[in-house]
Amino acid sequence: MRLLVSACLMGVGCRYDGKSNQLPQLKELLARHECIPACAEVFGGLSTPRVPAEIVGDRVVNREGREVTQEFTRGAREVARLAQVTGCTAALLKERSPSCGCGQVYDGTFTKTLVAGDGLTARALKELGLTVYGESQIEALL
Repeated sequence: MRLLVSACLMGVGCRYDGKSNQLPQLKELLARHECIPACAEVFGGLSTPRVPAEIVGDRVVNREGREVTQEFTRGAREVARLAQVTGCTAALLKERSPSCGCGQVYDGTFTKTLVAGDGLTARALKELGLTVYGESQIEALL
């Protein structure tokens, strides 16, 4: 299967703090699927490292109070376009992220409080009909 994967899960240091979240099962995932890495936050024009951001209502705001909704929206559109042009049918995304979170995201208070919801990129991919998995669901892909 052609699988869109959050770049940080593939070992790319593109998280807000410049680190990665490389999956321990990465070799097995790569053996089973054609993986297309993407980082919506980078695609949207944000730097690495960057100030952490969370979803607040219908906006994305960083810890300093700067609204970054436009960058997150642009990145989500670019990742969705990448998924379309490469023929991805599913995505494996970083959980809790304001871009890639699927099922739960941080609540916007920067206290690590989780609420039900999806990040902007996860929403865009679901709207295209992709099956979206969070990294805790990787076993379904192995």
